[in-house]
Amino acid sequence: MLAFTAEAPAVHRLALFLAALFAFPALAQDWPKARAIHIVVGFPPASTTDLVARLVGPKLQETLAQSVVVENKPGASGNLAAQQVKRAAADGYTLLATSVAYAVNPSLYANAGYDPLTDFVPVILAPSTPNIITVNPSVPAKNLRELVALAKNEKLSYASSGIGTTTHLSIERIKMAAGIDITHVPYSPAAAVGAVVAGHAPIGSTSMPPAVSHVKAGRIRAIAVTSAQRSPALPDVPTVNEQGFSGFDDLTWIGFFAPAGTPQDLVNRINAEVSRALSAPEVQEKLAQLGLEWKANTSGEFAAFLRGEVVKWTKAVKDSGARAD
Repeated sequence: MLAFTAEAPAVHRLALFLAALFAFPALAQDWPKARAIHIVVGFPPASTTDLVARLVGPKLQETLAQSVVVENKPGASGNLAAQQVKRAAADGYTLLATSVAYAVNPSLYANAGYDPLTDFVPVILAPSTPNIITVNPSVPAKNLRELVALAKNEKLSYASSGIGTTTHLSIERIKMAAGIDITHVPYSPAAAVGAVVAGHAPIGSTSMPPAVSHVKAGRIRAIAVTSAQRSPALPDVPTVNEQGFSGFDDLTWIGFFAPAGTPQDLVNRINAEVSRALSAPEVQEKLAQLGLEWKANTSGEFAAFLRGEVVKWTKAVKDSGARAD
Protein backbone atom coordinates (compact mmCIF):
# COMPACT_ATOMS: atom_id res chain seq x y z
CA MET A 1 0.00 0.00 0.00
CA LEU A 2 1.44 3.35 -1.05
CA ALA A 3 1.27 6.06 1.60
CA PHE A 4 1.90 9.78 1.24
CA THR A 5 2.99 11.73 4.32
CA ALA A 6 3.52 15.41 4.86
CA GLU A 7 7.01 14.70 6.19
CA ALA A 8 8.23 12.90 3.06
CA PRO A 9 10.59 14.95 0.91
CA ALA A 10 9.08 16.28 -2.28
CA VAL A 11 11.22 14.02 -4.43
CA HIS A 12 10.03 10.97 -2.50
CA ARG A 13 6.39 12.02 -2.88
CA LEU A 14 6.96 12.41 -6.61
CA ALA A 15 8.51 8.96 -6.81
CA LEU A 16 5.57 7.43 -4.95
CA PHE A 17 3.13 9.22 -7.24
CA LEU A 18 4.88 7.94 -10.36
CA ALA A 19 4.99 4.42 -8.94
CA ALA A 20 1.24 4.53 -8.32
CA LEU A 21 0.61 5.98 -11.76
CA PHE A 22 2.40 3.20 -13.59
CA ALA A 23 1.53 0.27 -11.29
CA PHE A 24 -1.89 -0.42 -12.81
CA PRO A 25 -0.77 -0.63 -16.45
CA ALA A 26 2.02 -2.97 -15.36
CA LEU A 27 -0.57 -5.17 -13.63
CA ALA A 28 -2.58 -5.41 -16.85
CA GLN A 29 0.53 -6.18 -18.89
CA ASP A 30 1.64 -8.94 -16.52
CA TRP A 31 -1.77 -10.55 -16.17
CA PRO A 32 -2.17 -13.53 -16.17
CA LYS A 33 1.43 -14.63 -15.70
CA ALA A 34 1.40 -14.90 -11.92
CA ARG A 35 -1.03 -17.74 -11.23
CA ALA A 36 -4.26 -19.48 -12.18
CA ILE A 37 -7.41 -17.49 -12.86
CA HIS A 38 -10.47 -18.49 -10.80
CA ILE A 39 -13.99 -18.02 -12.14
CA VAL A 40 -16.41 -18.36 -9.23
CA VAL A 41 -19.87 -19.39 -10.46
CA GLY A 42 -22.82 -18.47 -8.28
CA PHE A 43 -24.88 -21.49 -9.29
CA PRO A 44 -24.61 -25.31 -9.38
CA PRO A 45 -22.97 -27.41 -12.10
CA ALA A 46 -25.07 -27.69 -15.28
CA SER A 47 -26.87 -24.39 -14.59
CA THR A 48 -26.88 -21.97 -17.52
CA THR A 49 -24.32 -19.74 -15.79
CA ASP A 50 -22.09 -22.75 -15.18
CA LEU A 51 -22.38 -23.91 -18.79
CA VAL A 52 -21.30 -20.50 -20.08
CA ALA A 53 -18.40 -20.28 -17.62
CA ARG A 54 -17.22 -23.72 -18.73
CA LEU A 55 -17.40 -22.71 -22.38
CA VAL A 56 -15.33 -19.60 -21.67
CA GLY A 57 -12.82 -21.18 -19.27
CA PRO A 58 -11.04 -23.55 -21.68
CA LYS A 59 -10.86 -20.86 -24.35
CA LEU A 60 -9.20 -18.46 -21.91
CA GLN A 61 -6.79 -21.17 -20.85
CA GLU A 62 -5.92 -21.87 -24.47
CA THR A 63 -5.24 -18.26 -25.48
CA LEU A 64 -3.66 -17.07 -22.24
CA ALA A 65 -1.50 -20.15 -21.60
CA GLN A 66 -2.57 -20.05 -17.96
CA SER A 67 -4.75 -22.36 -15.89
CA VAL A 68 -8.37 -21.30 -15.53
CA VAL A 69 -10.32 -22.89 -12.71
CA VAL A 70 -14.12 -22.77 -12.74
CA GLU A 71 -15.44 -23.32 -9.24
CA ASN A 72 -19.08 -23.50 -8.19
CA LYS A 73 -20.22 -21.62 -5.12
CA PRO A 74 -24.00 -22.04 -5.17
CA GLY A 75 -26.24 -20.65 -2.48
CA ALA A 76 -28.75 -17.86 -1.86
CA SER A 77 -29.31 -17.38 -5.61
CA GLY A 78 -25.73 -16.34 -6.25
CA ASN A 79 -25.21 -14.25 -3.11
CA LEU A 80 -22.58 -16.53 -1.57
CA ALA A 81 -20.38 -16.38 -4.65
CA ALA A 82 -20.76 -12.60 -4.84
CA GLN A 83 -19.76 -12.23 -1.20
CA GLN A 84 -16.69 -14.42 -1.77
CA VAL A 85 -15.47 -12.54 -4.84
CA LYS A 86 -16.23 -9.18 -3.23
CA ARG A 87 -13.50 -9.97 -0.68
CA ALA A 88 -10.96 -11.11 -3.28
CA ALA A 89 -7.95 -9.08 -4.40
CA ALA A 90 -8.69 -6.66 -7.23
CA ASP A 91 -5.99 -8.14 -9.46
CA GLY A 92 -7.93 -9.98 -12.17
CA TYR A 93 -7.26 -13.46 -10.81
CA THR A 94 -10.71 -13.93 -9.23
CA LEU A 95 -13.81 -13.26 -11.31
CA LEU A 96 -17.50 -13.70 -10.58
CA ALA A 97 -19.76 -15.39 -13.13
CA THR A 98 -23.37 -14.85 -12.17
CA SER A 99 -26.81 -14.20 -13.58
CA VAL A 100 -29.43 -11.47 -13.60
CA ALA A 101 -30.06 -12.51 -9.98
CA TYR A 102 -27.10 -10.24 -9.23
CA ALA A 103 -29.31 -7.23 -10.06
CA VAL A 104 -32.41 -8.64 -8.35
CA ASN A 105 -31.09 -9.97 -5.04
CA PRO A 106 -30.22 -6.73 -3.19
CA SER A 107 -33.92 -5.82 -3.22
CA LEU A 108 -35.14 -9.39 -2.77
CA TYR A 109 -33.03 -10.33 0.27
CA ALA A 110 -32.90 -8.45 3.56
CA ASN A 111 -29.11 -8.69 3.30
CA ALA A 112 -27.67 -9.90 0.01
CA GLY A 113 -24.21 -8.95 1.28
CA TYR A 114 -23.17 -6.70 -1.59
CA ASP A 115 -24.07 -3.55 -3.48
CA PRO A 116 -24.41 -4.36 -7.20
CA LEU A 117 -23.28 -0.91 -8.32
CA THR A 118 -20.30 -0.27 -6.01
CA ASP A 119 -18.79 -3.57 -4.84
CA PHE A 120 -17.86 -4.86 -8.31
CA VAL A 121 -16.68 -3.70 -11.70
CA PRO A 122 -18.82 -5.02 -14.57
CA VAL A 123 -16.43 -6.79 -16.97
CA ILE A 124 -18.63 -8.10 -19.75
CA LEU A 125 -22.26 -8.96 -20.39
CA ALA A 126 -22.17 -12.58 -21.51
CA PRO A 127 -25.02 -14.44 -23.26
CA SER A 128 -28.64 -13.78 -22.42
CA THR A 129 -31.91 -15.49 -23.11
CA PRO A 130 -35.54 -14.45 -22.99
CA ASN A 131 -37.77 -16.01 -20.43
CA ILE A 132 -40.35 -18.23 -22.07
CA ILE A 133 -43.93 -18.89 -21.04
CA THR A 134 -45.11 -22.40 -21.83
CA VAL A 135 -48.14 -24.57 -21.17
CA ASN A 136 -48.85 -28.27 -21.02
CA PRO A 137 -50.50 -29.43 -24.30
CA SER A 138 -53.71 -30.14 -22.36
CA VAL A 139 -54.17 -26.40 -21.73
CA PRO A 140 -56.47 -25.04 -24.46
CA ALA A 141 -54.82 -21.58 -24.65
CA LYS A 142 -52.76 -21.12 -27.81
CA ASN A 143 -51.50 -17.61 -27.04
CA LEU A 144 -51.11 -15.17 -24.18
CA ARG A 145 -54.48 -13.48 -24.70
CA GLU A 146 -56.25 -16.83 -24.48
CA LEU A 147 -54.21 -17.76 -21.41
CA VAL A 148 -55.21 -14.52 -19.67
CA ALA A 149 -58.87 -15.18 -20.53
CA LEU A 150 -58.58 -18.73 -19.19
CA ALA A 151 -57.01 -17.48 -15.94
CA LYS A 152 -59.97 -15.18 -15.39
CA ASN A 153 -62.31 -18.17 -15.36
CA GLU A 154 -60.22 -20.97 -13.89
CA LYS A 155 -57.86 -21.42 -10.96
CA LEU A 156 -54.42 -21.93 -12.51
CA SER A 157 -50.86 -22.27 -11.24
CA TYR A 158 -47.50 -21.70 -12.83
CA ALA A 159 -44.06 -23.17 -12.24
CA SER A 160 -41.06 -20.84 -12.24
CA SER A 161 -37.34 -21.23 -11.68
CA GLY A 162 -37.67 -19.98 -8.10
CA ILE A 163 -38.82 -17.12 -5.88
CA GLY A 164 -37.46 -13.79 -7.02
CA THR A 165 -36.04 -15.08 -10.28
CA THR A 166 -36.86 -13.08 -13.39
CA THR A 167 -38.98 -16.04 -14.53
CA HIS A 168 -41.11 -15.48 -11.42
CA LEU A 169 -41.15 -11.70 -11.68
CA SER A 170 -41.98 -11.68 -15.40
CA ILE A 171 -45.23 -13.57 -14.78
CA GLU A 172 -46.00 -11.35 -11.81
CA ARG A 173 -45.64 -8.30 -14.06
CA ILE A 174 -48.06 -9.87 -16.56
CA LYS A 175 -50.50 -10.76 -13.77
CA MET A 176 -50.54 -7.19 -12.49
CA ALA A 177 -50.97 -5.75 -15.99
CA ALA A 178 -53.76 -8.20 -16.87
CA GLY A 179 -55.53 -8.15 -13.50
CA ILE A 180 -55.39 -11.92 -13.07
CA ASP A 181 -54.36 -14.25 -10.27
CA ILE A 182 -52.28 -17.36 -11.00
CA THR A 183 -50.70 -19.27 -8.11
CA HIS A 184 -46.91 -19.38 -8.11
CA VAL A 185 -45.15 -22.71 -7.51
CA PRO A 186 -41.34 -22.31 -7.35
CA TYR A 187 -39.04 -25.03 -8.69
CA SER A 188 -35.48 -25.24 -9.94
CA PRO A 189 -35.12 -24.32 -13.66
CA ALA A 190 -35.01 -27.89 -15.02
CA ALA A 191 -37.65 -29.10 -12.57
CA ALA A 192 -40.00 -26.27 -13.58
CA VAL A 193 -39.94 -27.42 -17.19
CA GLY A 194 -40.40 -31.02 -16.08
CA ALA A 195 -43.43 -30.04 -14.02
CA VAL A 196 -45.12 -28.54 -17.09
CA VAL A 197 -44.20 -31.55 -19.27
CA ALA A 198 -45.72 -33.89 -16.68
CA GLY A 199 -48.80 -31.71 -16.18
CA HIS A 200 -48.09 -31.06 -12.50
CA ALA A 201 -48.23 -27.35 -13.34
CA PRO A 202 -50.28 -26.21 -16.34
CA ILE A 203 -48.10 -23.15 -16.99
CA GLY A 204 -44.35 -22.65 -16.88
CA SER A 205 -42.08 -19.63 -16.87
CA THR A 206 -38.39 -20.45 -17.33
CA SER A 207 -35.35 -19.34 -19.24
CA MET A 208 -34.97 -20.78 -22.73
CA PRO A 209 -32.17 -23.39 -22.32
CA PRO A 210 -34.11 -26.01 -20.34
CA ALA A 211 -37.28 -25.50 -22.39
CA VAL A 212 -36.26 -25.30 -26.06
CA SER A 213 -35.87 -29.02 -26.74
CA HIS A 214 -39.22 -29.80 -25.08
CA VAL A 215 -40.97 -27.11 -27.16
CA LYS A 216 -39.47 -28.43 -30.39
CA ALA A 217 -40.48 -31.99 -29.46
CA GLY A 218 -44.07 -30.89 -28.78
CA ARG A 219 -44.00 -31.90 -25.13
CA ILE A 220 -44.94 -28.35 -24.10
CA ARG A 221 -46.38 -25.41 -26.06
CA ALA A 222 -44.65 -22.04 -26.13
CA ILE A 223 -47.00 -19.11 -25.54
CA ALA A 224 -44.65 -16.12 -25.44
CA VAL A 225 -41.11 -14.90 -24.92
CA THR A 226 -40.43 -11.92 -22.67
CA SER A 227 -37.73 -10.22 -24.78
CA ALA A 228 -38.32 -7.15 -26.91
CA GLN A 229 -37.68 -9.19 -30.08
CA ARG A 230 -38.45 -12.79 -30.93
CA SER A 231 -35.81 -15.39 -30.16
CA PRO A 232 -33.87 -16.90 -33.07
CA ALA A 233 -34.12 -20.25 -31.26
CA LEU A 234 -37.94 -20.21 -31.57
CA PRO A 235 -38.74 -17.55 -34.18
CA ASP A 236 -42.43 -18.51 -34.45
CA VAL A 237 -43.11 -17.71 -30.80
CA PRO A 238 -44.40 -14.13 -30.37
CA THR A 239 -43.22 -11.75 -27.69
CA VAL A 240 -45.30 -10.60 -24.74
CA ASN A 241 -45.26 -7.11 -26.29
CA GLU A 242 -46.84 -8.41 -29.50
CA GLN A 243 -49.77 -9.83 -27.53
CA GLY A 244 -51.29 -6.75 -25.96
CA PHE A 245 -48.69 -5.77 -23.38
CA SER A 246 -45.86 -3.26 -23.57
CA GLY A 247 -42.49 -2.50 -22.01
CA PHE A 248 -41.31 -6.09 -21.72
CA ASP A 249 -37.66 -6.87 -22.29
CA ASP A 250 -37.06 -9.33 -19.48
CA LEU A 251 -33.93 -11.38 -19.97
CA THR A 252 -32.07 -14.00 -18.02
CA TRP A 253 -28.53 -12.78 -18.58
CA ILE A 254 -25.10 -13.87 -17.46
CA GLY A 255 -22.28 -11.50 -16.60
CA PHE A 256 -18.66 -11.52 -15.50
CA PHE A 257 -17.59 -9.18 -12.70
CA ALA A 258 -14.33 -8.26 -10.96
CA PRO A 259 -13.94 -6.91 -7.41
CA ALA A 260 -14.21 -3.14 -6.98
CA GLY A 261 -10.87 -1.45 -7.43
CA THR A 262 -9.72 -3.62 -10.32
CA PRO A 263 -7.87 -1.26 -12.68
CA GLN A 264 -9.90 -0.34 -15.74
CA ASP A 265 -7.16 -1.26 -18.21
CA LEU A 266 -7.07 -4.73 -16.67
CA VAL A 267 -10.87 -4.94 -16.85
CA ASN A 268 -10.65 -4.01 -20.52
CA ARG A 269 -8.06 -6.72 -21.11
CA ILE A 270 -10.25 -9.36 -19.47
CA ASN A 271 -13.24 -8.09 -21.45
CA ALA A 272 -11.32 -8.57 -24.68
CA GLU A 273 -10.24 -12.09 -23.76
CA VAL A 274 -13.73 -13.23 -22.71
CA SER A 275 -15.15 -11.61 -25.85
CA ARG A 276 -12.66 -13.58 -27.95
CA ALA A 277 -13.74 -16.80 -26.20
CA LEU A 278 -17.44 -16.13 -26.73
CA SER A 279 -16.83 -15.28 -30.40
CA ALA A 280 -15.30 -18.68 -31.20
CA PRO A 281 -17.49 -20.46 -33.81
CA GLU A 282 -17.87 -23.62 -31.74
CA VAL A 283 -18.91 -21.57 -28.70
CA GLN A 284 -21.42 -19.59 -30.77
CA GLU A 285 -22.88 -22.84 -32.09
CA LYS A 286 -23.33 -24.23 -28.61
CA LEU A 287 -24.92 -21.01 -27.35
CA ALA A 288 -27.40 -21.04 -30.25
CA GLN A 289 -28.38 -24.63 -29.42
CA LEU A 290 -29.20 -23.50 -25.88
CA GLY A 291 -31.25 -20.52 -27.04
CA LEU A 292 -28.62 -18.07 -25.79
CA GLU A 293 -27.74 -14.87 -27.65
CA TRP A 294 -24.65 -12.69 -27.35
CA LYS A 295 -23.09 -9.63 -28.95
CA ALA A 296 -19.82 -7.95 -28.06
CA ASN A 297 -19.96 -5.17 -25.47
CA THR A 298 -17.58 -3.05 -23.42
CA SER A 299 -17.30 -2.82 -19.67
CA GLY A 300 -18.88 0.63 -19.84
CA GLU A 301 -21.81 -0.60 -21.91
CA PHE A 302 -22.39 -3.42 -19.44
CA ALA A 303 -22.27 -0.95 -16.54
CA ALA A 304 -24.93 1.23 -18.19
CA PHE A 305 -27.12 -1.81 -18.88
CA LEU A 306 -26.69 -2.99 -15.30
CA ARG A 307 -27.89 0.31 -13.84
CA GLY A 308 -31.12 -0.02 -15.81
CA GLU A 309 -31.57 -3.64 -14.72
CA VAL A 310 -31.17 -2.77 -11.04
CA VAL A 311 -33.85 -0.07 -11.35
CA LYS A 312 -36.25 -2.34 -13.26
CA TRP A 313 -35.96 -5.37 -11.00
CA THR A 314 -36.01 -3.33 -7.79
CA LYS A 315 -39.41 -2.00 -8.87
CA ALA A 316 -40.62 -5.46 -9.91
CA VAL A 317 -39.68 -6.94 -6.54
CA LYS A 318 -41.37 -4.10 -4.69
CA ASP A 319 -44.55 -4.25 -6.79
CA SER A 320 -44.84 -8.03 -6.47
CA GLY A 321 -44.05 -8.14 -2.77
CA ALA A 322 -41.57 -10.98 -3.36
CA ARG A 323 -39.17 -11.84 -0.54
CA ALA A 324 -36.56 -14.57 -0.34
CA ASP A 325 -35.89 -14.50 3.40
